[in-house]
Amino acid sequence: SASMPMAYVARALETDETKGMMKAVVDADTKEILGFACLGIEGGEVMSMVQIAMMGGLGYDKLQNGCFAHPCLSESLNNLWGFLE
Repeated sequence: SASMPMAYVARALETDETKGMMKAVVDADTKEILGFACLGIEGGEVMSMVQIAMMGGLGYDKLQNGCFAHPCLSESLNNLWGFLE
């Protein structure tokens, strides 16, 4: 699993909305995303992006290496996976 505080999300810092966190559960062998939660600013929007990736069968590495617009909350999906344990 990986978890990251919203205080590490550039867009959350820019809007001074740093309360909350993101958490993901993945299968280490297949890279499949098993679950995701985002409790914070516009959490549902970020969750929807991960949900679409899950429905499409994309591994977390696709989000980790994806190119997202800046500044937006979705760009934090590049960083979240660096916290995998």
